[in-house]
This record gives sequence, C-alpha cells and structure tokens, in this order.
Amino acid sequence: MRMSRGFTPAAVLGVLSAAASAQLTPERAYYGRYRPIPMTVRVPPDVKGEPAIMLLEAVTAEPRRRAAVAPGAVNLAALFPALWGEGSPPSATPVLVYAQLVVGEAKVGPAVVLQPMLDAPYSPLIEPTGEPRYRPSKGVYSGIRTYVEKQVVMETTLGDITFALRPDAAPNTSWNFMQLCAGGFYTDILFHRVKPLHPSGYPFVIQAGDPLQRPEPADSAAGEGGPGYTVNLEPSDKLPHDFGVLCMARNNLPNSAGSQFYIALSRKGTEHLDGKYTTFGQAVAGADVILKIAAAELTLGTDRPKDPPVIKRCKLVDAPPYGEGPKPVMRPADEPKGR
Repeated sequence: MRMSRGFTPAAVLGVLSAAASAQLTPERAYYGRYRPIPMTVRVPPDVKGEPAIMLLEAVTAEPRRRAAVAPGAVNLAALFPALWGEGSPPSATPVLVYAQLVVGEAKVGPAVVLQPMLDAPYSPLIEPTGEPRYRPSKGVYSGIRTYVEKQVVMETTLGDITFALRPDAAPNTSWNFMQLCAGGFYTDILFHRVKPLHPSGYPFVIQAGDPLQRPEPADSAAGEGGPGYTVNLEPSDKLPHDFGVLCMARNNLPNSAGSQFYIALSRKGTEHLDGKYTTFGQAVAGADVILKIAAAELTLGTDRPKDPPVIKRCKLVDAPPYGEGPKPVMRPADEPKGR
C-alpha cells in the first residue's frame, strides 16, 4: 500500500468540534488536563424525561458513569472528575470514551468523542519481517480532544459508502481523515488501484486518496500524491482487517501515511496486514458499492481501472446515538472466491 512521502502537520478544522444538530456540543476541540470542559446541553422540546450524560465505553457502548444535567452550560470535568484521573489508580491509563446525552432512558443525538491526548508510541522503523518496531509511550497525559461523533459518507460514481470511524483504534488517524473530509480533500478523487485478488486467491483491496491521479489511462504517477504532510503509524490492533475495513496506505517507511487509504475486500486476503498498517474505520453501508469498485475492468497487466471509479466527495454527517447505529457490513456469503 504505497503512497507519498515528505509532509508537514495540518491545521485542525474547528468544524469538527461542533455541530448545529448536536444535542451535546463541546465549546472547543482541546482541553488541557485539570481544566474545565465546558459543553452545551440542548434537549429537544418533544423529548420528555430527565436529562443526563453517560460516559460509554468504546465499541461495546457499556455505560461507565452517569450524571444528571439541566439544559444549558455544563462542565464535564466537574460532572466526571475521573476524566482527569481523580479516584483512579496512579497507574491507570486514560482511555477514549463517548459522552452521550440521554433523556429518561433514550439516547438523544450523536455522542461526543473524548480522546485522551496521550504521548503516543512511535515506530522509527519496519523490521525485515514487515512488523513495525515501536518506541513505547512515556504515558504523558496532557488533556482531552473532543468532537461530535461523525460518520463519513463517501459519494462515488458507483454509489455511496458510509463509514463509522474507530478513534478507539487509531485516534489521530481518524482525526486526520475527518479533517481531510471536512476540508474537501476527497473531491473528484479516483480509485486508482484495484487489486481484486491477493496471490493467495482471496479478495484483497481497493485504494484511493491520491489527488495527482487523472482519468487518462496513460497517467503513470500512480500512488505518489498526498496532502503535503504525513501522519504517524498507529498500532491499531483493536480493529483487524476484514471486508469493508478502512485503512491507511503508506510506503515502506512507517510514518509515511497522509491521505491515501485502502478498503479491505476480505479477511483471508488481508489478515497478513494486521499490525503493519493503520486500520481506523468500518463500512456500515454500501457493501454493494465496494464490490462494484472491486469488479472494475483493469488495464491489462496493471491494477489500474480502465474507467476509474471516482469519489465525488466525502461528507461528514452526525453519527447515530452511540451504540445504536448500523453494524459493520459483511461480505455477501454467496460471493465466489475472487469476487
């Protein structure tokens, strides 16, 4: 999964920190540790019951804590002192959780992602086996990044694919992808690489995200373009490769990802990539579109489609209440090997 190299960090897009339709909205995206975490609670007039905020575990959506609130301004740090480590063992590592507004027992609106700003493990090199070697984290906990949870709707010329992001698996990669989507990066971007089969015979990947690509078959600069910066490899072991899983492409340097991504086409064809590439999202709609892209006719002897499918745009939409959205898509059981 090769891509471009040599970039500098991107600016944060404030649009990700708030949403007009959200019922729980952070005041800003970043809060230093031990400081207040101001947010606004808005209870729709047609929803009856006592409002509260629940902290939910990632993936399982199991409730960890609950606090009663009133509409208007709230300080999440005062409601949940454990966010700053109060009452936790000194050795406890903060984990990403979701703040979900509930009214009565009903979840209302999208959750707010609460991502600990932790000194991340860093991979300076890739071993000859292909495994990254990580320099461990120092465990420094600086604060919390917050934003209303979003899903990504990828509008293509063959239909739409909706992705639920997994910041619990790869927080910085998820944030980077949302910034690119919010900034319009993925506008008129080709699926420039289609590898319907791995040498094992199982379905492999489709790849996009290179703004250099042109529709002409003669264009040979495949896989070199990017956003002008790179993001570090993240050890996303919580999200194994499987059909519909969204992953970052890179070259043979561990921290060379930027904007190019691939979508896995099967577990058996991509399981050998686990731990070597960052996985950060899952398709929750559009399995048929993924298969249509994978079936594109290729230029003889290459992995380039003759008529490349195009991403018209990627838009961010409010996610459903946490734990209530659609499940990740599955590859149709009747799909023959190699399709």
